[in-house]
Amino acid sequence: MNSMFSPLVKSLLVALLAVTATAHAADKKPAQPAPKIDAAKGATLYTDGDAARGLPACVSCHGAGGNSTISVNPKLAGQHEGYLYKQLVNFTTPERNNPVMTTFATMLSDEDKRNVAAWLVTQKQTPGAAKNKDTVELGKRIYRGGIADKSVPACASCHGANGAGIPVQYPRISGQHQDYTIAQLGLFKTGARKSVEMAPIAKRMSDEEMKAVADYVAGLK
Repeated sequence: MNSMFSPLVKSLLVALLAVTATAHAADKKPAQPAPKIDAAKGATLYTDGDAARGLPACVSCHGAGGNSTISVNPKLAGQHEGYLYKQLVNFTTPERNNPVMTTFATMLSDEDKRNVAAWLVTQKQTPGAAKNKDTVELGKRIYRGGIADKSVPACASCHGANGAGIPVQYPRISGQHQDYTIAQLGLFKTGARKSVEMAPIAKRMSDEEMKAVADYVAGLK
């Protein structure tokens, strides 16, 4: 009896496997290709905004070519593309809530975010300068060597000797406005801005130390 039904059973099994494989194949949707990054579109969106969507031009706050002239708004020119994109995404999450930027970032598509970031990285940052000669040495010591008795590491260990940072992970901070850097350190300190790395470091720093580092960083090239 086994020999009589064995071919039939085998045929049924083969048919069943074929149907199952076809069903699985149908369930699998073809992977969508990643949208092509278009820096030219990013430049247009940055400079002109998008009236149809109610998006204002980024230039109104961050300046021509990403060189903000408003000290509380960051310079974005030359910032790492991956880092810029990540921050635009973070503004749409609890990780980085900002009344202004959260509103605008939420209105941007993922493609918009990538395009703007791709354009800004190509722009040249205008140089900054340290302004307080009385604290520049303190800022230099902290930036290069940290604060040993507070377990504050050297800023240079992540942001580089010249403040160029590491793409995606750590931003370029050289030449940045003092006021903006001080404000961000304050947000890290209070926990209003989330960061596994920066929050504990900022909490160990005094306001004077933050200001000194921010001023020194502004003059880095």
